[in-house]
Amino acid sequence: MKHDDNTGPSGEQLLRVFSALANPHRLRIVAALRANGRNYISQLAREVGISRPLLHLHLQKLEEAGLVSSKLELSDDGKALNYFEVTDFKILVHPDLIEAAVKTLPTDSKKQGD
Repeated sequence: MKHDDNTGPSGEQLLRVFSALANPHRLRIVAALRANGRNYISQLAREVGISRPLLHLHLQKLEEAGLVSSKLELSDDGKALNYFEVTDFKILVHPDLIEAAVKTLPTDSKKQGD
């Protein structure tokens, strides 16, 4: 999650992060990547115990929130492997941050979460 340190994350950025972390599978994915380092889909799916298609959907949500990043690499045998790793994020949530983030939300926003 990238933002200007002087202003903090926007309301939309904060909502993406909170939404991404509001799922136990995604918390397990972040924890596994943090504990074991970067990994590719098949191995990570085995580690967290979910299917590859489901893992891919969760990783997409985490990547959209800026919490993980991916890099496509070729293995020695020529297979394309998409490696994922946790980004260096830090979120300190406090009332002032929320107050500032809310001011950046559109006033006509009717989105109420996932």
